[in-house]
Amino acid sequence: MSAGAPSERLTVIGLGLLGGSVGLAARARGVARCVVGSGRSRESLAAALRRGAVDEVQSGADAVRDADLVVLATPVAAMPGALSAVAGGLRRGALVTDVGSVKAPVADMLPGLLPPGVRFIGAHPMAGSHRRGIEHSRADLFEGAACAVTPSHDAEPEAVERVVGFWRGLGARVVLRDPAEHDAQVAWTSHLPHVLAFAFARALEGTPVGARELSGPGFRDFTRIARSDAELWSEILAANRKAIAGPLQETVRRLGELARGLDANDVDALERFLGIARDALARIAPEALRSRPSGGENPEIAAAKSTASEGERKITHD
Repeated sequence: MSAGAPSERLTVIGLGLLGGSVGLAARARGVARCVVGSGRSRESLAAALRRGAVDEVQSGADAVRDADLVVLATPVAAMPGALSAVAGGLRRGALVTDVGSVKAPVADMLPGLLPPGVRFIGAHPMAGSHRRGIEHSRADLFEGAACAVTPSHDAEPEAVERVVGFWRGLGARVVLRDPAEHDAQVAWTSHLPHVLAFAFARALEGTPVGARELSGPGFRDFTRIARSDAELWSEILAANRKAIAGPLQETVRRLGELARGLDANDVDALERFLGIARDALARIAPEALRSRPSGGENPEIAAAKSTASEGERKITHD
């Protein structure tokens, strides 16, 4: 299998949302001639066959026999066991990749479990949902999504190119990252947002009676990821705990700064804080400020703008 060429036999181990979507996308886009599914849940395997995510299902070493590419789509903590269970069937020249949200631990654990002549190149497609399971998988899940490919420093360029070509074939926008660099960056852009959403949702135990009737788009947007699977995300956060520590401490410091401004009723300080926050967001995610805020506009500000616009029209027409 050369870079960009279809895989003759692709094996997906773990047929949940991401694994099922890999199979659906690979079949729909001609990235693999045959997709083999493997996993512990008979229900998921049967559902994958019904949905057309895989051509066949196999177990143990038979699942990867003759496969030129294997995708590990289990939770990160389960990957060593899943790979050990099939390693004996891997042929020389086969390539293993994954979809894990944390890369440094995976890069440390998995290569040592492979037989000679089999290589591992990690990957993390930044696509998914708070939903979990094969029933939520989609063939277009990776289209336009970023996918970090995270080779180790001694990875063979040809192997890296093959994995890059595979994810591009599924529609993803590939970026290359060192495993540790990846973990430090997603601690800010993915893992910390989940921490904050979960913490806020936990604090809702103290919500006043009747508050639910006043929840709007801002509340729904902020809390959506707090509906993510608790077992999955507890494993992700624990695996990347060292990288998350710094961003979490910085956020706690900024919350303290904001709380002091509120306590002092210092409107100028609050405005400066919010303005700096918007500037920081514009630097890392300028597209976020081009869309309308989910919470809508303050009606008093909107009314003032409307009055000003009306005055401008009168002056123009007089």
